[in-house]
Amino acid sequence: MRRVLFLTLFVLALAVTSVLAQDPVKVDSKHYKVEFENSQVRVLRVKYGPHEKSVMHRHPNAIATFVTDMKGKFTFPNGKTQDVTAKAGETRWTPAGRHLPENTTDQPFELVLVELKTRKRKPAAKKPATGDATTISKPK
Repeated sequence: MRRVLFLTLFVLALAVTSVLAQDPVKVDSKHYKVEFENSQVRVLRVKYGPHEKSVMHRHPNAIATFVTDMKGKFTFPNGKTQDVTAKAGETRWTPAGRHLPENTTDQPFELVLVELKTRKRKPAAKKPATGDATTISKPK
């Protein structure tokens, strides 16, 4: 019985974690549309109607450019909230993280979000130390 309960809790924990970190385009296609994507960036068009709310999702580091004025609220995984305001034409850096956005006004808002993709780096080749057995030296 304990084993079944433990397994159930473990599966639920995994499910909750994966939902908390999901792609906004997949979990909230009403508000997030891909405008462009390549190996370096993904450009999203983000539109919220009056008093609309999203679901918890994750973004990588990004640059946001606001098409309209915006007034809203972010709720973070730990339950804390942050009021957010921006003016049309404003551009700002947004660090990677999870949040649940909400439009807190009677007006819709729109922004363009340029998400930065990180490249997987190859580990640097190790240089052999002087005198190392793998060091090749010219005969004298």
